[in-house]
Amino acid sequence: MIDAHVALMMLGIFIMLVFLGFPVAFTLMALGIGFGYYAYFDAGRMWRAFNRLAEDSDSLTSAMTWVEGAFNNRIFDLFVNQTYTVMSNEVLTAVPLFLFMGYIVERANIVNRLFSTLNVAAKNVPGSLGVAALVTCALFATATGIVGAVVTLMGMLALPAMLKARYDKSFAAGIICAGGTLGILIPPSIMLIVYAAASGVSIVRLYAGALLPGLTLVGLYLLYVVGRAMLQPKSAPRPTSDEIPDVALPKVLWLLATSFFPLAFLILAVLGSILFGLATPTEAASIGALGGMVLAAAYRALTFDRLRESVYLTVRTSAMVCWLFVGSYTFSSVFSYLGGEHVIAEFVGGLDLTPLQFLLLAQLIIFLLGWPLEWSEIIIIFVPIFLPLLPLFGIDPLFFGILVALNLQTSFLTPPMAMSAYYLKGVAPPGLLLTDIFKGILPFLLMVVVSMVLMYSFPQIVFHLPDLFYGAR
Repeated sequence: MIDAHVALMMLGIFIMLVFLGFPVAFTLMALGIGFGYYAYFDAGRMWRAFNRLAEDSDSLTSAMTWVEGAFNNRIFDLFVNQTYTVMSNEVLTAVPLFLFMGYIVERANIVNRLFSTLNVAAKNVPGSLGVAALVTCALFATATGIVGAVVTLMGMLALPAMLKARYDKSFAAGIICAGGTLGILIPPSIMLIVYAAASGVSIVRLYAGALLPGLTLVGLYLLYVVGRAMLQPKSAPRPTSDEIPDVALPKVLWLLATSFFPLAFLILAVLGSILFGLATPTEAASIGALGGMVLAAAYRALTFDRLRESVYLTVRTSAMVCWLFVGSYTFSSVFSYLGGEHVIAEFVGGLDLTPLQFLLLAQLIIFLLGWPLEWSEIIIIFVPIFLPLLPLFGIDPLFFGILVALNLQTSFLTPPMAMSAYYLKGVAPPGLLLTDIFKGILPFLLMVVVSMVLMYSFPQIVFHLPDLFYGAR
């Protein structure tokens, strides 16, 4: 068996173990070290150690010689170096700070206040509750980047309000599930930070490139919600004065000034400081974390228990991401050393694919991986397999990253493994069936597909802002 076959066997064992439910990070590390021991094994060094063991009669020295012979393998040096590299990665430093900002905002009752305000402000818009829920989801998802948290919280907050207002239950469920996934794409997205660390693409260019696609997707969602409310009024009835009383314009402006604008200003300050080069992503994330604490304090929601819980959740999620990177770097280094990357490149090159066909194939694989795996595992483990192939087809890794972010929206929204649907089902009233949620998700899934077609057809949607701000590629 040649080394390339060993590499493919290594990949196959990993996929099998993941589907069996083994922890992904530790599986990567175990396989990387195990197969790396074989890859970097030096028989001559081992033989010399055993010769010294045979010549030395001292038991302690013999034991030390045995340990030296068994563990004198470059895979252990590689593992330590990869761990240090990940922990000192300046791009990844922004992840815990953005996470902390999101968890603080989530626990500060800001979303409740925001949804109530937007509900009043959009009263005269068709599908006003749906529009308010979608905009709240978009802002909240952008601030947190945590799909499960957004869908769950909005499911408890907005779904009962829409059902009480006689909204079609499938329609209401689809709005929350689709809106809750927007944080994957819209900056400051944590997913894009992780992709930047994995691919070496500039995070500021990624953020600039994701802005227009993200706004395009939100616009398509809003068009669908308003259009359906106009064409099918029974699916989204207009609220009565008893349900939402008329509020004078000065009062509406005050509500917006105390709920919508503070969170929007925080997000724009963080994003703007990155895009205009006023701060690095880590510095901007620090501003966001401090701003989240200031907002929570201003709303009198910054308690010690909430602060402690936010810190704990931040540390837990950050540790998961970092150890995934350590495992992935170790695994991919050994996989490449054994020749697995070369075999895959030769195989794909032999298919004689056009750039469009390669993109479609890659996106299909990522879409299927999105059913059993989290986005972090896909970005850290599987996307790097495709990155070396991009130059063969002349594909910009920035464009590829934005398409992956859009694609992961579909993974969260496609039955029967639509994770956002299961998040919502966990907090939904008993009368809302999983089939109802799936039915409501499908039109929004179509909007994601439309947005991906637009990106394929008009790549300048992705490249316009990066080229405008930072020069042509």
